Amino acid sequence: MSKILVVEDEKNILELVRFNLERAGFEVIATPDGARGLEMAREELPDLIILDVMLPGMNGFEVCRELQHDSATRFIPVIFLSARAGELDRVLGLEMGADDYIVKPFSPRELVARVKARLRRSVQVDNRAEEKFAGKIMEIGQLVIDEEKHAVYSNGVKQDLTQKEFELLCYLARRRGKVFTREQLLERVWGYDNPVDSRTVDVHIRHIRQKLAPEPGVFELIETVRGVGYRFKEDI
Repeated sequence: MSKILVVEDEKNILELVRFNLERAGFEVIATPDGARGLEMAREELPDLIILDVMLPGMNGFEVCRELQHDSATRFIPVIFLSARAGELDRVLGLEMGADDYIVKPFSPRELVARVKARLRRSVQVDNRAEEKFAGKIMEIGQLVIDEEKHAVYSNGVKQDLTQKEFELLCYLARRRGKVFTREQLLERVWGYDNPVDSRTVDVHIRHIRQKLAPEPGVFELIETVRGVGYRFKEDI
């Protein structure tokens, strides 16, 4: 049984989410407090976190940032739940490392479906890492990707990538030279069946580039193909 942590300060919404997740067969732990939610994430190591943005004291964005900085929690999928429906809020949430962003009011059925989809995606990633790509190390120029250890080194320096940045980098690196549209990457890396904001891909590509080549003028390993999408450079 998968364990879901819900961090939500509106009691009626928290109970609505709890009821529907438990009815779907999940174990639910919950708190209305952001700081306590961070503690519970570290103590309980849930399979997924549903995180409200507007929390008293420590808000959801701050909690997510702390989760990303902790090696024990950085790979736990996070779904933001928020009344803030603006594009900038959604983009900021994804930039923080969240895997999805659901706007209030929401459909409980859709929320459960997204939770299940995200958990399926996590299992698929784990299975690929353990079975198909276990022990594989990709060395591409000055870039080294250790898929078994989920580690990336650029010019001998270990880089701090989020789970989704790592998945996206691996997907492109294994298919060097092939061009993918944003929609294809959303489907194959994020597991989205329906179209969503393609800026999600742009945000993650930008972060990967900044981490692998932080100095201005350094050639980018991931190329932009104007009007199409992205590809990992074939000739290094």
